[in-house]
Amino acid sequence: MLARLGFPLARPILHRMDAETAHGLTIRALRALPVGTSRPVESRLRVKAFGLDFPNPLGLAAGFDKNADVPDAMLGLGFGFTEIGTVTPRPQAGNPRPRLFRLTEDEAVINRMGFNNDGHGAALARLQARAGRPGIVGVNIGANKDSVDRIADYVQGIAAFSHLASYFTVNISSPNTPGLRALQSRAELESLLARLNEARSGQARRPPMLLKIAPDLRDDELEDIAGACGGGAVDGIIISNTTLSRDGLRSPLKTEQGGLSGKPLLALSTLQLAKMYLLTRGAIALVGVGGVHDWASARLKIAAGASLVQLYSALVYKGPGLVTEILDGLSRHVPSLETLRGSEAEAIVHQGFTTD
Repeated sequence: MLARLGFPLARPILHRMDAETAHGLTIRALRALPVGTSRPVESRLRVKAFGLDFPNPLGLAAGFDKNADVPDAMLGLGFGFTEIGTVTPRPQAGNPRPRLFRLTEDEAVINRMGFNNDGHGAALARLQARAGRPGIVGVNIGANKDSVDRIADYVQGIAAFSHLASYFTVNISSPNTPGLRALQSRAELESLLARLNEARSGQARRPPMLLKIAPDLRDDELEDIAGACGGGAVDGIIISNTTLSRDGLRSPLKTEQGGLSGKPLLALSTLQLAKMYLLTRGAIALVGVGGVHDWASARLKIAAGASLVQLYSALVYKGPGLVTEILDGLSRHVPSLETLRGSEAEAIVHQGFTTD
C-alpha cells in the first residue's frame, strides 16, 4: 500500500520531520487509504501457535498502531498478524515531547513515549467497527502511570477486549513507566498471572494470553519467568521489549533516555530468546522481536526458538516493502519453519551470538 506510494521518495521528507510528527502523518495517511487485500497464503509459511492459525510468521509489533487506527491497513501490507497498543484503561498523554528519536547511523530508535494512548474506550470502538473482518489482531494491554493498582488495570484490559482480541499481550516490560518492570519478579509475576487467569476464566471468550518481557534480564530472572509462565499460566512469551543498553552505538542521540529498538537490539534479544527456548524446552510458543530488519534476521529468530517474529523499527528505515522482502526470503530459503524452529538455540547460547 504505502510501498506503491513510493517510500523511497517519501522517506527523505518524513526524516526531515520530528520522528513523532512523521509517525502521526503516516498513521493519518494509512487511515485515508482503502483497506487492501492481504498477501496470498503460502502453505510453507503458515504457522500454528497458541491455538491460532497464522498465514505467515511475520507480525507488526506493538507501538506502531497504539490506538487501533490501522490494523487492516497493516494486514494489507502482508503482515500475518498485527498488534495494537499498548492501551491503558484511561487515556494518558505520556511523557513530554520530544520522546521519539531516530538513530540513523545505527538504524535504531529510542523512545520514551510512556504509554501515550487514547484509552480502552477509543481502541475498543475502533476494533468493534472492524469486527467480522479477517486477520489476527492482538491487543497489547498496560497500566496507567498513576494507577494505585496496576494489576487491576491489566484485569480491566482482559475484561474490555476479550470478545474482540485475537490474543492479548501483557506488557510489563516497558522501561518508560517507573516501576513497571518490577512486575517481572517471580512473586509479582505469579500474582499478576493468577489474577489475570482468574479474570479470563470469567469471560465468555478466552483469547490466548502472551507475556512481553525485557531483554535486560539476568539468567536467574529468565529462569524465574520461565517457571512462573509454565503450566499453562501463559500461552506465549514475547522476547523482547526495548533495551536500556547503549553498547556499540554511533549516533550522538545515544544519550537520550528511553528504550532502544532496531538493529542494535538483534544480538541481545536473540540471545535471550534462545535462552528462554532452552528453559521452556519449546513447550511455550515464543515470539521473537528486536532487530529484525531482513529475511536473514527473521530466520535467525526462528532458529533461536521463535514460532513467530515481529518488527517495527526497521519500517522507519526500509519502509513497508520490507514485509514482502522478508516473506519472500523466508519462502525461498527456509524449506520448513517447524524444522528450523529452535535448531540453533543451543549454539547461540553456548557458542555465543553471531549474525554471520
